[in-house]
Amino acid sequence: MTVNILNKKTISFNLFSYIKSLLLLMKPRVMSLVIFTSTVGLLTAPATISFYDSVVGIFFVAMGAGAAGALNMWYEADLDKLMTRTCLRPIPTGKVNRNHALIFGILLSIISILGLNYFANTISAILLFSTIFFYLFIYTIWLKKLTPQNIVIGGASGALPPVIGWTIATNSLSFEPLTFFLIIFYWTPSHFWALSLYKAKDYEKAKIPMLPITDGIEETKKKIFVYSLFMVPIVILPYYIGFVGEIFLITSLLLTFYYNYICYDLFKFKKNKFELKKAKKVFSYSIFYLFLLFVLFLIDQIIR
Repeated sequence: MTVNILNKKTISFNLFSYIKSLLLLMKPRVMSLVIFTSTVGLLTAPATISFYDSVVGIFFVAMGAGAAGALNMWYEADLDKLMTRTCLRPIPTGKVNRNHALIFGILLSIISILGLNYFANTISAILLFSTIFFYLFIYTIWLKKLTPQNIVIGGASGALPPVIGWTIATNSLSFEPLTFFLIIFYWTPSHFWALSLYKAKDYEKAKIPMLPITDGIEETKKKIFVYSLFMVPIVILPYYIGFVGEIFLITSLLLTFYYNYICYDLFKFKKNKFELKKAKKVFSYSIFYLFLLFVLFLIDQIIR
């Protein structure tokens, strides 16, 4: 009797542990960002839909993002075990079988796309399909080991969720959600290049041609600063087209100017060298910066 109870507890624990590992395959941190940005896109759209339809729509967008994450981990399992940042992921640690991850990712992809098409609209489903396809085939399989510009082009997949949020509400595309796309697209390179500065050994070990490895530290620092400058006209654009008001414009510019400053501070350090603390500061602030920009979209929507 005691043995049976222990066996049931062991099975229950193993099942819970396996489900937890499957959820980790979906990259919860990335999913949380997708949920947030797609929700902002939905709430700032000129059309309104029911709370139920909103939640269901965002749920399928998050599921699609999780599917892309799982398929990314399936394909990069051999690379992940070589890097300190990724070696504890479910497949390298043996918590999830690699083939199971592939099946899981495919199933999530199909369910999320079909679900969004049924509960929302075809435009949103096509955009979600494009997000998954671009992240897996264009970025992960094709570009990541081919060019140091991988993260520049690959950033398009991460920039689509707020656009999908908008189309869930409106069933149409317009110029306004393009500003969401451009913000994330031009934000992505400086964010990841800052990370690659102090994780360069990991990328080199995995033979991933990140910018510090192919072009050197100095060129990486310069491009981080240049891409931070691109954000100035990008945050002005929503105001220029009449999408947001003065509060968004002024606050977003102040946040951007500070981002420019810390990126320049990183750049002006000794030639062909970087200060670890400053690189980490750029990386950390970039996350906070993107989050605040999207919060400002919500605040602008409320007060206007």
